Amino acid sequence: MTLRPRTIRACMAIAGWLICTAAGASPAPDEVSEAEAVPEVVMTLVPQDEPLLYVGAAEVVRQMTGADSFNATDRWNIHGTDLGHMILHKDALYMVFGDTYGPNGGAWRSSTMARLADPDPRGGFTFSAMIEAADGTAKELIRSDKIPGFEWTVIPTNGISLGERMVLHYMAVRMWTSDGRWIVRQSGLAYSDDDGQSWQRSPSAIWPANTGFEQVAFVENDGMIYSFGIPQGRFGVVSLRRVPHAAMFDPAAHRYWDGSGWVADHAAAAPVVPAPAGELSVAWSEAHQRWMMMYLDEKRGAIVLRTAPTLVGPWSDAQNVAQARDFPGLYAPYIVPGSEIDDTVHFTMSRWKPLYNVFLMKAALMTEMPVVAVDQGLNDTANPPRFKIP
Repeated sequence: MTLRPRTIRACMAIAGWLICTAAGASPAPDEVSEAEAVPEVVMTLVPQDEPLLYVGAAEVVRQMTGADSFNATDRWNIHGTDLGHMILHKDALYMVFGDTYGPNGGAWRSSTMARLADPDPRGGFTFSAMIEAADGTAKELIRSDKIPGFEWTVIPTNGISLGERMVLHYMAVRMWTSDGRWIVRQSGLAYSDDDGQSWQRSPSAIWPANTGFEQVAFVENDGMIYSFGIPQGRFGVVSLRRVPHAAMFDPAAHRYWDGSGWVADHAAAAPVVPAPAGELSVAWSEAHQRWMMMYLDEKRGAIVLRTAPTLVGPWSDAQNVAQARDFPGLYAPYIVPGSEIDDTVHFTMSRWKPLYNVFLMKAALMTEMPVVAVDQGLNDTANPPRFKIP
């Protein structure tokens, strides 16, 4: 008889065991005799350089904003809002919101801010205060013209603390278009030197539209401030730039990662994560020794997670964290800064339907040492293999 070579087609690690299947043409029943020897192929478990990190499905901890929320933000005339990215400033955690409304869409403010009683998300994130106007309602942080076609609104996309100063990156939206798409007039930095009570738009830190950094996620590392950037809308790539602390408000001082080094031309920036990416956040996990990135993948209809050993990558494949089929209208995942990212990652997530508000979420993180198969005789055409796991 003629025996046909067979090779491993797929292996799967389940509960610490490696299960493999074979591929190749199977011999006809009349070609095989009981006397024929069948050697073993021993599958050796070989760890890769780094353990993989797996994320479980997200679950709601609690609704953070709205009249029916735990924080009852109608006290500050906040009935609907979104975003909820955070700044850890002087040991206090502040939460920044985007377009904010009172009842029936009134009392529109382009941005608002809350102070949390405890920066640990495991405590549930109670609001201890809101940055207030004279009448006790939540006041608008960054001025916006509110003129459609020119400057419809000014949205804070992320923030960072620089000593005594708080800094917000914003995008000035010229026009909302189709779902997940909009046109930005410019982006820039605003700052507060009184713990968020008043804000000024920097006259120098302004970028024109279409630089690819209309929305950012800040990371402080190695004495530099890094910005992961995406263009207007939710369908672009993720790029990376950095700047020394002292030069943050000088656009010319920023340097862009081109795939091998840092260059002055923003047009040379290379993608560190492919499209499509919406609102994003990045944080370091000390427990896992990995950077973690979350963002909205509009095409998947999901919040996804990637990890990397360094800021420039390589970034892992995306894993679904929360899906639109479970959370309709989901977007804007922001990992809680300064939190312990060990067996759980906490983040905020917005929804625009059935209600426009912000939620505190959590998802389990699991490590599993990956395994690979080592071929020990699969090409022996004289004797077809069978499989054994030691």
